[in-house]
Amino acid sequence: MRKTNSASSSRRRIRYAAMAAGFFLYGFWALHSGNARTSILDVQASSSELDWNAVAISADRVIVAGPRWTGSHGPSVAILTKQGALQAFPTVEWNSWKPGLDATKHFVNVNALHIDPEGALWVVDTGTPQFGGPTLVNGPKLVRLDPQTGNVLRIYALGPDVAPRGSYIDDIRFNGPHAYLTDAGKGAILVLDIATGVCRRVLDGVPATQARPGRPIVMEGDVVRTSNGAPLLVNADPLEVSPDGRFLYFGPLEGPWSKVPTALLDNPATPAATLAASVEPWADLPPIGGSAMDEQGALYFTVLKDKTVYRRDPDGRITPLVSDDRLNWADAPFLTHDGQLWLPVAQLNRLPQFQQGRSRVALPFLLLSMKVRPGRYGRAAPTTERGIRSGG
Repeated sequence: MRKTNSASSSRRRIRYAAMAAGFFLYGFWALHSGNARTSILDVQASSSELDWNAVAISADRVIVAGPRWTGSHGPSVAILTKQGALQAFPTVEWNSWKPGLDATKHFVNVNALHIDPEGALWVVDTGTPQFGGPTLVNGPKLVRLDPQTGNVLRIYALGPDVAPRGSYIDDIRFNGPHAYLTDAGKGAILVLDIATGVCRRVLDGVPATQARPGRPIVMEGDVVRTSNGAPLLVNADPLEVSPDGRFLYFGPLEGPWSKVPTALLDNPATPAATLAASVEPWADLPPIGGSAMDEQGALYFTVLKDKTVYRRDPDGRITPLVSDDRLNWADAPFLTHDGQLWLPVAQLNRLPQFQQGRSRVALPFLLLSMKVRPGRYGRAAPTTERGIRSGG
């Protein structure tokens, strides 16, 4: 085990303990969801082919993606045509992986999409065909593409040194010359030098990247469990970069979130113990499907338990925006510059893997959207991070 300063470690443990105590009150959020509107969601698309858990918008193109292990029959990555059809992207060949084929230039299991500051599309391929299964040789990778032409700009291989057995590379965010990714399988942060392609694995196994058994994922009245009956635990999953680029915010799916200075993350010379000691609590959020942060630092996130979209302002105030039964495991949202929040609804908890082998999915899968411009919702009563109303 790595050694850290005992005094600072004790302080961090106390802070995390206080946050964890507050977590159990988050059920009260559902009581306040009446403050959220229920008629502001637009259905942008629907599909019975692809269980999408990712969306990215580039000019007039809507790009969606979903993991292979959900059992979908559609392509892993696709363009939504104006007629609502799925067009394999960038090619049919990229979407035609099957056992025995080289994983280098095929999508094995896509879990995330994102647009970088230069407008390029990044596809995060976990390289794991089955949920909880082993990674394939050359499977884990990042594919950077031109979203308009489909030209592959670069492939970043994630070797076993950064994506070892048991990893599940989850999502990506950008900060100048670096990109950050979370490993939801084993729990770690990956730091990619975009120019050189060198990727480092940091904060591996530290408490801030690990799911806590005392914070279960509860949906539709039940704890989400794996096929063996154990509660589903998802390690480092959501992440965002502060608008000024100084901090990376991250946490396990179940929460809570932490923050770490990017100056230390970006420096390969930072000792592992120093980096671990620099991690501090940031926000005590309950289990969420995904998040997006705007240029002012407001965090939009989808709470799994009460099927509600919330906004966390930079001062820590949390406001429910919309509650809707259709938001059943609304996954990684995408926020456009004009204030449109896109929400792919994956219904992951209803898949056979989490329902004793029987699917409870209600087709079709929906792609929803809503406007989140500042001031759009007036003075909805805010809550604190612990779920207690803080306003009159």
